Amino acid sequence: MRIAGKETREGNAGMSSPISAAMKAGAMCLALLFPAPTPPRTNATVAPAAAQKSKKDYLSPLEADQIRDAETVSERVKLFLGFAADRLKKIDYELQQKEKDRRWFDRVWGLVNAYTGCVDDAADILEAGLEKQENLRPGMKELQKRTAEFLPKVRELRNNPDLAKLKSDLDDAIEATKAATETAQKVAKELSSAPERRRP
Repeated sequence: MRIAGKETREGNAGMSSPISAAMKAGAMCLALLFPAPTPPRTNATVAPAAAQKSKKDYLSPLEADQIRDAETVSERVKLFLGFAADRLKKIDYELQQKEKDRRWFDRVWGLVNAYTGCVDDAADILEAGLEKQENLRPGMKELQKRTAEFLPKVRELRNNPDLAKLKSDLDDAIEATKAATETAQKVAKELSSAPERRRP
């Protein structure tokens, strides 16, 4: 009986071999038809993870409070331009550092894009203020003055070899500064054809 059982087990093993081979062949066919997705390639020059943050994350909690508490358009414009000037000063400070590792790059990237966001917001707020019955001239004059100061500085940063990986971001900063200058000119033209608006 023992011998018969042994023969039976050996016979079953021999019968399962073609099935196992068929299953393996089927698995290979499925792998060829439905390959596993290729993981995305990483690029050392891409923007840092901070790029996934929302636009307003470049403001500190205190700065955000100041913007929220400002009573007029001109006050908010002046605040945003002051924040933009602060970012440029911080970039100058970072450029003086000897160690320029990935963390340094992330900090400078954040400052450059924070500058651009502040200038964009200052111009957007001023232009939107044309629909409000208040005096926009202080904000308009501040935007004209500040952008005239900012533009040569940002162009200088764009030509700095230490910031070669940020040329695209600095190009955006230059374009934002130019656009803000044009906004100030547009608002000045609108205001020149209307009586001066004062707060009630």
